[in-house]
Amino acid sequence: MNTDSASVNSEVNLVEEVKVELNDIDHADLTEHAARFEALHGKLQEALNTIDGL
Repeated sequence: MNTDSASVNSEVNLVEEVKVELNDIDHADLTEHAARFEALHGKLQEALNTIDGL
């Protein structure tokens, strides 16, 4: 597997994980939403910071 393919797979996995987490948050108790959105936001920021040139 080349690096480009691994990168694409990693990105696809991240998107799927985010979709699952958003669905889980949607079904969670309302009192949990803020903390879980904050954690997800941190995960997305971390992913964006790994993009070349940022």
